[in-house]
Amino acid sequence: MHSHETKPSTITQWLSRTNGFWFSLYTAGIAFLLYTCIFSFRKTFTAGTFQGVEFIGLSYKSWLVIAQVVGYGLSKFIGIKIISELKAQSRSKGILIMSAIAVASWFFFAITPPPYNIIFLFTNGMPLGMIWGMVFGYLEGRRVTEVLGAGLSVSFIFSAGFSKTVGGYLLRDWNVSEFWMPFVAGLVFGIPMLLFLYLLNQVPPPSPLDEQLRTKRQPMNAAERLEFTRSFLPGIVFFVLAYMMFTIFRDVRDNFSAEVWKALGYTNPGIFTRTEVPISLCTLIVMGSLIVVKNNLKALMLIHLIIILGMILLGVSTFLFEQQLISAPVWMTLIGMGLYLGYIPFNSIFFDRLLAAFSYSGTVGFIMYVADSFGYLGSVSVLLYRELGLTHLSWLAFFIRSGYAVSILGTLLIFGSMIYFRRKHAKI
Repeated sequence: MHSHETKPSTITQWLSRTNGFWFSLYTAGIAFLLYTCIFSFRKTFTAGTFQGVEFIGLSYKSWLVIAQVVGYGLSKFIGIKIISELKAQSRSKGILIMSAIAVASWFFFAITPPPYNIIFLFTNGMPLGMIWGMVFGYLEGRRVTEVLGAGLSVSFIFSAGFSKTVGGYLLRDWNVSEFWMPFVAGLVFGIPMLLFLYLLNQVPPPSPLDEQLRTKRQPMNAAERLEFTRSFLPGIVFFVLAYMMFTIFRDVRDNFSAEVWKALGYTNPGIFTRTEVPISLCTLIVMGSLIVVKNNLKALMLIHLIIILGMILLGVSTFLFEQQLISAPVWMTLIGMGLYLGYIPFNSIFFDRLLAAFSYSGTVGFIMYVADSFGYLGSVSVLLYRELGLTHLSWLAFFIRSGYAVSILGTLLIFGSMIYFRRKHAKI
């Protein structure tokens, strides 16, 4: 499968020769499809509600979510080293191994009685946390990274809804039990995933022109990681805190949307996908359009403004919903749009433009995993706080309150980050 070591395949040769449009369409499309399959290995189980099962005073589903997020979050801390040092030729093998462990975990989850099977959510989340960095490694450091990153990033907006819809139909129409459903979904998505992984592995490395415009991307050792952190510490603190809040809110929206929709009176599994498709399209257009901005600092400042806009949309739409001026599906779509306009840039183009703006030769994987690791740490903390300290609060009420907090604090933090990087660049 290592297309870069032996004679390039026909697809690789074609991708090296073709124009930017076809290259972007192929690479973004395949990355989108691959990650949609991989995401289902993680999120399909949230279509189940596992009602009536409790363990040490916590709902069983909350235990499952927490165990998975702990595994996923821990892998982000490990990934700071592994992903930033990973060589290009090891990516496809890494994706394959990690996916296999994740799907096998669902098999053991199904055959082990609760609560003992909670551990398999940890072993499912742990390998999956590594995959994002491996897939993004194929896309970073190119002059079309905006389009490629946007294509990859919208996959987890779309697939968050799509995987729950598939899970919901497996439960409702195929009578698969809540315990077997995630493994069955893993088999459904497993075969196309292998095909898309093969096709993504045909993508050639960045060209000399890519390296000239976006600085060469290479693994970073411990000393280089420390030096980068020291150089940009105040800015890193601003955006990591903001990203932490976006991750927490996204996780609540993702993991407990079945409960939120139920409280709003919607039970059709199709609702999950219906709200996420417009969000995916809107995000894709906004992020992809940044490709026209050639100046890396200008692009970085624009990304900050887009995130601030997203945060304002999140707060305003929640207020309109509470005033009963918009319906529940419109509200869920608008807060999703606001949230992802803030969240997606960090998973695709924010760090890519940051490295390019300061002509820093490193890898996006490092800083992305620093932000992610703290994001998931926050996510686990808030879940535990909600389950142990705020049990009287419904998921819907908790969701509304969180929306306001993220909107206000997120705006302030990103504004701080924007001022910092602007001033830092002026000193160069």
